[in-house]
Amino acid sequence: MWSCGVKCLNHSIPFWLGDGCLEEGGLKASSSYSRDINEHDNDKAIESLQDRVSFLKRNDKAIESLQDRVSFLKRLTGDIHEEVESHNQLLDRVGNKMDGSRGMMMGTMDRFKKVFEKKSARKTCSLVAYFTVAFVFLLSSKF
Repeated sequence: MWSCGVKCLNHSIPFWLGDGCLEEGGLKASSSYSRDINEHDNDKAIESLQDRVSFLKRNDKAIESLQDRVSFLKRLTGDIHEEVESHNQLLDRVGNKMDGSRGMMMGTMDRFKKVFEKKSARKTCSLVAYFTVAFVFLLSSKF
C-alpha cells in the first residue's frame, strides 16, 4: 500500500496531487497551490457578487421607473373615468331636455293640425308657422 507521510486512506492505486495525498477528510494540497486557488476563487466570487449587485441595482431602477409609469397611468385613468362620468351626466341631461322638447313639439304640432282644419284660421296658422320656424331657426343658431 502507498503511504504519503500523513494519515492517508489506503488505496490500491495511489492518488497524488501536488505534494499532498487524499486524506480522510478531503484533499491535502500544497499550501502555495491552495493559496493561489483560494485567491482565484475569491476574485471570481467577488466579481460574481459585484455583477449581481450591479444587476440588482439596474433592476431596482427599472422597477422604480415602472412604478412611476404605473402611478402616472393610474392617475390618468382616474382622470379619464371622472371625465367620462361627467360627460355621461351631461348627455343624460341633454337627452332628458330633448325628450321634453320633443313632447312640446308634438303638442304644438297637434294644435297646428287642429287650427289648420278650420279654414278661417289658416292665415293665422301660417303666420304662426312662419314665426315658429323663425323662432326654431334663431334658437338653433345660438347653439
